[in-house]
Amino acid sequence: MALSTTQSIWRSGGGDQTRTAYCGSGLMAAEFYFDPTLVNTTTVKVSSATGAPAVILPAGAVITAIQFNALGTGGSTPTMDMGFTLYTTGTASPTALIDNYAADAGKKQVVWGDSGTGTSLGGPMSTTELVYITGGANTGDAPTGGTVTGTIIYFVEDPLFGQQSV
Repeated sequence: MALSTTQSIWRSGGGDQTRTAYCGSGLMAAEFYFDPTLVNTTTVKVSSATGAPAVILPAGAVITAIQFNALGTGGSTPTMDMGFTLYTTGTASPTALIDNYAADAGKKQVVWGDSGTGTSLGGPMSTTELVYITGGANTGDAPTGGTVTGTIIYFVEDPLFGQQSV
């Protein structure tokens, strides 16, 4: 199977030949992995697998859901955080996506508005910069072992606000 990469913002008018229908944004998925024993900081970047490069999302990315398998072990009540760091400026928001969530919760999904989600889930993380996704232990009670793996579901904000392009 051929692999293909594009730098486009995916939108579709659903086959409307009159070019008047709202063009919805396409959802994308990014796989991730992190070691929940490391405290989440600017430098603890999430990757797609052990030793893989960091997961970096484009400017305008809006995460709608995070599906994960939190298999942290040890600690009395091990907790984890997920957030992001701006690519150029380095400004960190380590709890902006998931804040103080059970690192041993098993298979879960969080969407914006759920208990344990950060303030940036469901909104653009940055409209001008790429973002590194970060993850790791909450400073309160770190796990002593395990892994956290999952999938980030996101779309990129539409600069044409659903209008057909010419």
